[in-house]
Amino acid sequence: MRIANTTRSTTLAENARRAGGFLARGRGLMFTSPLPTGGGLVLDPCNSIHMFFMRYPLDIIFASSDGRVVFMYRGIKPWRMGRVVRGAKMAIELPKGAIDRSGNQVGDKVEIA
Repeated sequence: MRIANTTRSTTLAENARRAGGFLARGRGLMFTSPLPTGGGLVLDPCNSIHMFFMRYPLDIIFASSDGRVVFMYRGIKPWRMGRVVRGAKMAIELPKGAIDRSGNQVGDKVEIA
């Protein structure tokens, strides 16, 4: 699937996948190789993440049910615990640097197709 920032007309990920089930969301990207540029994982529903058992940092975008960005982590490192993000209904995990490359900001609208 593709994830786009419609506010800025940029692409966050061209080859993302969705983790919708309880076990898939809980496992996330643990024990995996780093995401390639253009890769991503959408955790839905989700309002908090952890980086336990991760081997690489990630950029994380939290969005509301209508796709508005409510919070972001840039380069969150392995073995960290994220906070509960009020208003978030999904988390988008991206390779480190994806937020800066896309110019994504809190308040922007993201679309998953």
